[in-house]
Amino acid sequence: MLRSVAHVGFECASRGWFRRVDYAESVPATKKPETKLGLTRRARRMVRVLAEGYPDAHCELDFTTPLELLVAVVLSAQCTDKKVNEVTPALFAKYPTAADYAGAERVELEEMIRPTGFYRNKATSLMGLGAALVEQHDGVVPGTLEELVKLPGVGRKTANVVLGNAFDVPGITVDTHFGRLVRRWGWTAEEDAVKVEHAIGTLIEKRDWTMASHWIIFHGRRVCHAKTPACGACLLMKDCPSYGLGPEDPDKAAKLVKGDEKPHLLELADRVRSGEKLVG
Repeated sequence: MLRSVAHVGFECASRGWFRRVDYAESVPATKKPETKLGLTRRARRMVRVLAEGYPDAHCELDFTTPLELLVAVVLSAQCTDKKVNEVTPALFAKYPTAADYAGAERVELEEMIRPTGFYRNKATSLMGLGAALVEQHDGVVPGTLEELVKLPGVGRKTANVVLGNAFDVPGITVDTHFGRLVRRWGWTAEEDAVKVEHAIGTLIEKRDWTMASHWIIFHGRRVCHAKTPACGACLLMKDCPSYGLGPEDPDKAAKLVKGDEKPHLLELADRVRSGEKLVG
């Protein structure tokens, strides 16, 4: 939308003096600030679109029990999920219970988790975690946020991963990808992870918290990269206030998209570009 504004300037005359001139020019109208209701509707619409793009999104750490997931999340700090998944099969076989971690021989445990980095600190965390579970919960991983965050080395992020994926209790996982995307999308300006969690929790429905975390993290890893997002191949291009940070050309953007979902994501992006609404 354009609006006409009066502009006053000075025009140079042929004899070197200046005269005052008034003229009108068309400039973009100032965009109205997004209301809370508008933001909520946009955020929920984006979540529904992400669900279309990533129907198979899931926790990318391999596990079969709450304890295995808890251990895997501890190991994932400053480490890729892929590398953690390479280490955990042997680790889980060697230490199937909390008591096994509590009584682990430090050097042996450190050697097994060395590939995940910071292995000395992580070994300390796992041994302390095992001891706390044995002493306070009879070796069983608790299923509430309040109890989980009291365990050594367990913060809200780790607790929400475990709750959402091992206990089906809705939780928002604010990892690096999640935080930067929700800020890039204008959902929040908060930097603190806990504040981000609370802010996003007011925007999207509680039943969607766990899956929305997966969808957003998947999108951050595959399309909305930190340095150069694949804007021209993004299924969220119509709702993203940061569209244009990366290449808008579809072919250039397509080269940046990663993952097995790439053909599906590119097909959806083409539909969005053509004006089709993926969700109501």
